[in-house]
Amino acid sequence: MLFSTEQHRLLEEKAFTVRQHIIRMATGGGCFIGASLSAADLLVYLYSGFLHIDKSSLDHEDRDYLFLSKGHDVPALYGTLAEAGIINRERLQNHLSIDDHIYWHPNTRVSGIEFHSGSLGHLPSVAIGVAMDIKIRQGNNRVICILGDGELNEGTCWEAMLVAQAYKLDNLVFVVDRNQFQANVATEELIPLEPLTDKFAAFGAAVQRINGHDFAAIDKAFSACTPQGKPHVIIADTVRGKGLPSIESRADRWFCNFSGEEIDQLLAELDGSRPALLTSETLVVR
Repeated sequence: MLFSTEQHRLLEEKAFTVRQHIIRMATGGGCFIGASLSAADLLVYLYSGFLHIDKSSLDHEDRDYLFLSKGHDVPALYGTLAEAGIINRERLQNHLSIDDHIYWHPNTRVSGIEFHSGSLGHLPSVAIGVAMDIKIRQGNNRVICILGDGELNEGTCWEAMLVAQAYKLDNLVFVVDRNQFQANVATEELIPLEPLTDKFAAFGAAVQRINGHDFAAIDKAFSACTPQGKPHVIIADTVRGKGLPSIESRADRWFCNFSGEEIDQLLAELDGSRPALLTSETLVVR
């Protein structure tokens, strides 16, 4: 798509607002705040022009598809859908309410949610099925499936890669939110994943690795996902808890349930980190 510099700035502003939404959902029962903050920039980019989908085309056969396989990141998706006008912002206040379906994991009763998820490793196969159907129909729809890095310990993810390569599903993009953590432990301390780029390439994918918080890099990577006769993989290096220095890259800040006072403090902290968030930073991969 290749946005202009000014458009990148607008994306940064929108991502800042989505992070505010995520923080506000981390109370009254809590949410998976760390992983949601790491994925916010990716989701904001996708729903700000890359994906051919909006409130009026949610059920249109020519729409693009997004599957959030790492379903615990759904606060980031809820916030993005609200900023995209697909759901009302007021509904975010109903998080965990018995009167709504805004919950810890994606629910198809919420507009814009394509498929429910929660158990990891399932949606790559769902995304493949949709991508294959599009190929059979000779459609131009694109399919995006966002996975967690810890989720890659599920064998179904690699089986899906084999199938995607076998059927040359170049309308399919797997995006790995590489925030270096699986639940409350670092991935490389549990079951090391690296070298991820080489592993995906060995499975026949066209692989790119980027800074997942740099909108220029994100834009360039997705714009390069053109038909090449093989599935695409974007490994997005991110920071768990991005935007809140007090919880960034902390194993114990996986799921959090803060008090109202703590939420106010975190929102103030986010505002204090605003200058750093509104610049394209170089991410050091650990």
